[in-house]
Amino acid sequence: MHDTGNPEGLGTELFETLVKMAPTKEEEIKLKNYDGDLSKLGPAERFLKQVLDIPLAFKRVEAMLYRANFETEVNYLKKSFQSLEAASEELKNSRLFLKLLEAVLRTGNRMNVGTNRGGAKSFKLDTLLKLADIKGTDGKTTLLHFVVQEIIRSEGTGAESTNENVQNQTNPQFNEDEFRKKGLQVVAGLSRDFGNVKKAAGMDSDVLSSYVRKLDMGLEKVRLVLQHVKPDMQGNFFNSTEIFLKDAEEKILEIKADEIRALYLVKEVTEYFHGDTTKEEAHPFRVFMIVRDFLNILDQVCKEVGRMQDRTSIASSRSFRIAANASLPVLNRYRARQDTSSDDDSLSP
Repeated sequence: MHDTGNPEGLGTELFETLVKMAPTKEEEIKLKNYDGDLSKLGPAERFLKQVLDIPLAFKRVEAMLYRANFETEVNYLKKSFQSLEAASEELKNSRLFLKLLEAVLRTGNRMNVGTNRGGAKSFKLDTLLKLADIKGTDGKTTLLHFVVQEIIRSEGTGAESTNENVQNQTNPQFNEDEFRKKGLQVVAGLSRDFGNVKKAAGMDSDVLSSYVRKLDMGLEKVRLVLQHVKPDMQGNFFNSTEIFLKDAEEKILEIKADEIRALYLVKEVTEYFHGDTTKEEAHPFRVFMIVRDFLNILDQVCKEVGRMQDRTSIASSRSFRIAANASLPVLNRYRARQDTSSDDDSLSP
């Protein structure tokens, strides 16, 4: 331990065990002052007395444990912040998700015609989780089934338009049901497209921030060890730790920059869909949790619609009837675009 230049190669288990063995200040004084027969001490006490003869022994062990864990923790944080950035981009740039939101808004306005909720231009993203609770007059088909079917027809028509010439030449029987199947595949694929959104939904902003602080505080302990090393104590440990310190300082600065950038993008996408982010400060990643939960519901509805397609053609949108007393709670966020080809700013306040 006295001259360890490469603690990473020893593994974290050894250092964790040694850190747990560190004596209290009172125990340390007793062991250092003990001048009796060493054979009368227990094995652990004899070991500790020998270790305490090494200057700054347990502070060195803590520094070596920090070094051994450093790359793993940095990589975890880097990947986490990259996932948050990617999740924000996935939400803002998904053509299909925005199309689905617009379909929900249109449907809600149809249902609320003649009420003070009709003609809404925005709604809160939480509303997505309520779509499966609003049932048609058959008691089975939900509003989300209807919205999904509408998107399926739209996506299938797009596929038909794109492939019209080729399909007409190669397969005259390429009928409406097959276009619907293609549309269903597109809608069902939304969950796969939102892989980073689902990752972000499982993260905790407080935990990530605490990990960054822990890295920073740990580095300060390494600095203190080096400051207390006297010239006659310098060796492989001192030299390698000095090199590590410079590299670690740069990497922690990068991690802090990654954190700031990722949290800014998360705040931006939350404002994009929810407006005032002060209400979401306690749960800054809540927007991802809502979408993840919605995707789980959407996956189930897509499976049910797929089974319906296997049995019979899906009824047209005109055949879906909502109970007379049903209403969609159109609230105060997602703002529909006036022109679907316009830029992202048209969705902002």
